[in-house]
Amino acid sequence: MEAAKLSSKNQLVIPKPMRKALGVKGGDKVFFVLRGGVVYLLPHRKSLVDALKGAARGRLRYPTGYLKAERSAW
Repeated sequence: MEAAKLSSKNQLVIPKPMRKALGVKGGDKVFFVLRGGVVYLLPHRKSLVDALKGAARGRLRYPTGYLKAERSAW
């Protein structure tokens, strides 16, 4: 767990291990999302593909053989 101090100008410095884990550097944009009293820090991705990468991992389940049948129909 990392800690940061809020400055008198209401600025935060994101600790280095967190910046590295998020893949952000100086000048990059980040989003703060508040859900149920918990703040999530999300990196802003320039590419929609990068932003959605892994978003549906483990959520999409097709019936057995469905994708094979669809691909062969092309």
